[in-house]
Amino acid sequence: MRHVDFSPLYRSTVGFDRLFTMLDSLAQPEGAQTYPPYNIERTGENAYRITMAVAGFSEDEIEIEAHRNQLTVKGQKAEENAEKSAEVLYRGIAARAFERRFQLADFVEVSGASLKNGLLHIDLKREIPENLKPRKIAVTAVSSEKAKQIETKAAE
Repeated sequence: MRHVDFSPLYRSTVGFDRLFTMLDSLAQPEGAQTYPPYNIERTGENAYRITMAVAGFSEDEIEIEAHRNQLTVKGQKAEENAEKSAEVLYRGIAARAFERRFQLADFVEVSGASLKNGLLHIDLKREIPENLKPRKIAVTAVSSEKAKQIETKAAE
């Protein structure tokens, strides 16, 4: 992938630092991080779901943190007691620690998370504040009598 130089844009824009940093980080590979696998789905007009395959992890071994526009999901397996566990001949189910980060758009917040059948579902919802939503402005006609009153007041 080609590297894009954003330095000319830094000179002529104000307040877009986070956008350029995010674009830079998207261009760089994550070190071929593929564990755990995940899906991102759109479940509604303003609703999304991240589904991660976390087989072998329990609810108390997974930590989800949303801070500003970044969602971090961490998994840390509890130490197994060597006396209690059997000798593992082949380990095909990965139980290693992981940390996966997702950049969230403005006004996207975590609405809930659940763990079922080895799949971690994180539900996200975009809620735009009322003062930032587009609104319709009604256009009213001014009567000619009222317009004349305004003109005479302005002339005085």
